Amino acid sequence: MSDRYRLMVPVTVPPLLIAAVGLSHPSPLTVEMAEHWQLIHTILLFLFPLVALGPWLVARRGSPAAAVVVGVVAYVYATAYTALDVLAGIAGGAIKAAEAGGLGIIFPVAANFELVGGVALVLASALSVGIVSRALGWWVVPGGVLVIASAWLHWQAHVYPPRGVLSMVGLAAGWGLLAWQLTRPGVAARDVARRDRTVTTD
Repeated sequence: MSDRYRLMVPVTVPPLLIAAVGLSHPSPLTVEMAEHWQLIHTILLFLFPLVALGPWLVARRGSPAAAVVVGVVAYVYATAYTALDVLAGIAGGAIKAAEAGGLGIIFPVAANFELVGGVALVLASALSVGIVSRALGWWVVPGGVLVIASAWLHWQAHVYPPRGVLSMVGLAAGWGLLAWQLTRPGVAARDVARRDRTVTTD
């Protein structure tokens, strides 16, 4: 697999898979759809953390050192969204299916994790775009704007169709554009030269 696709696959496939699952996301949560709600969130439990790969892997192409900060912030998203998914998704669906009380307690707690995760993804995305802007110049704008806008939309709309699904498609497209630009021969050559200079200096 070429260097381009080694970068593009992990930053685009997870959000596209989430978008596909999100197409059937019920809204609102009802007794009739509770089991389906629980099922899709069980699937999403294994996909949401992978969204954190986008900002981290792209940032590494601009500055491996600065990418550590992006990785930490992206990890906050992955952790918070896992908690959100377990609480509002899996547990919420199970409680609703059993027609038991408790959603009024779980959902507000889950909303706090959604806030933390949403802000973390927007911040990680913005940091990543800023880091690679030095290498890409104005070429960073299309993918960068798409990534940041989609991260914000994901925070606002989760994966509810249509906006939440579009947010995942937008993340895949934005990270894909940035990955494509970062692996252009000229950009890749400058990146290697910059790293060689850093090693020589050290």
